Amino acid sequence: MRPPVIFQTTPSSSSSDRRLNTLAKHFLETDSDNNRNVMSAAPTASHGDSVFAHLVRAPEDPILGVTLAYNKDPSPVKLNLGVGAYRTEEGKPLVLNVVRRVEQQLVNDLARNKEYLPITGVAEFNKLSAQLIFGADSPAIREGRVTTVQCLSGTGSLRVGGEFLAKHYHQRTIYLPQPTWGNHPKVFTLAGLTVKTYRYYAPATRGLDFQGLIEDLGAAPSGSVVLLHACAHNPTGVDPTPEQWEEIRKLIRSKALLPFFDSAYQGFASGSLDKDAQPVRSFVADGGELLMAQSYAKNMGLYGERVGALSIVCKSADVASKVESQLKLVIRPMYSSPPIHGATIVAAVLKDSNLFNEWTIELKGMADRIISMRQQLFDALRARGTPGDWSHIIKQIGMFTFTGLNSEQVSFMTKEYHIYMTSDGRISMAGLSAKTVPHLADAIHAAVTKAV
Repeated sequence: MRPPVIFQTTPSSSSSDRRLNTLAKHFLETDSDNNRNVMSAAPTASHGDSVFAHLVRAPEDPILGVTLAYNKDPSPVKLNLGVGAYRTEEGKPLVLNVVRRVEQQLVNDLARNKEYLPITGVAEFNKLSAQLIFGADSPAIREGRVTTVQCLSGTGSLRVGGEFLAKHYHQRTIYLPQPTWGNHPKVFTLAGLTVKTYRYYAPATRGLDFQGLIEDLGAAPSGSVVLLHACAHNPTGVDPTPEQWEEIRKLIRSKALLPFFDSAYQGFASGSLDKDAQPVRSFVADGGELLMAQSYAKNMGLYGERVGALSIVCKSADVASKVESQLKLVIRPMYSSPPIHGATIVAAVLKDSNLFNEWTIELKGMADRIISMRQQLFDALRARGTPGDWSHIIKQIGMFTFTGLNSEQVSFMTKEYHIYMTSDGRISMAGLSAKTVPHLADAIHAAVTKAV
């Protein structure tokens, strides 16, 4: 019987040799009956079963599941109002003209390469992103109190911020509005934070539960983190008024709570970049600290490029520098460094006045079309005499409307009218067009008057 071949190690052997030797010892054994080396089966994989056979099938993501169901429906009148992405009047995805122009410039620039970015991403993108949300004349930026790192869109920015807080902040509880984007609780829980909620939406009025919000944040322990939607709250489309924002700011600062803003819709809500950033800027103006997650998915149409930024406003430039050093330690083992293409597009648009102006015109065009869809749907429901007060449709703002329809009514609309949305009654106004508004209005009217 010939012994199995094992990689021999000596005091001078490399660590890789030693690892190979260990692996060889683990996997090889001698078969004394037929003098052959055989591979030893792992005990947990006996009888041909997978080591993952014990897993149960996970449920579909509520939002992505809507799209899957829509794709399987052969109906020619089907309508998908679940996806959080802009659509043209023809129901097609939109690539902004300014984005196409910049991409062509990048393709023609033969000096460009595909080398790794630094851990923190494209430096110019980070600088310009901070200026976009905080204002080019922001004292915090001028004093060097802001550190910004490029992340994987808004989701990645939230996750990096959450893990940073779990490692370095004394309070590990974060309060989320109820309701909020479905991914928020998962992101922060997996980041290591304890998730609690504060009242936000009032179903009876389909507006803001301002009193409940103030009471819940007032009862939160000092130092708690509070997630705030910068504008165009998802999923409700309900935002505080400027006066309410000021009361929220005063309460948060008086309680020494730490605000964490999620800005996914700057400029996409009202059509004005500055107006949509005003609540955030008021928090920066008071000299306090905060976290800010930005996404360029909606406002520049860069959904699949995964372009975002995390900014942390600190008390001093020295603290900001230390914060950045620790953010690098969060990012490095997570995804090492961010992608180059999308951030380069954003930086090119933000730094060139002509491209920037062209972008703001296209951005306002998207926002105005959504506002128009709100008015058309409201008018169509009123014309049909649909029971109930539907004025919340034109009072809410941004991509989504919280219709107030219940899950049974939603199911009825899907079955009878082939209209797809999340079971909580949230619809994407960006998925509507002048052609499809009557179909949706008919479905809502039938659901309200006929559905059990």
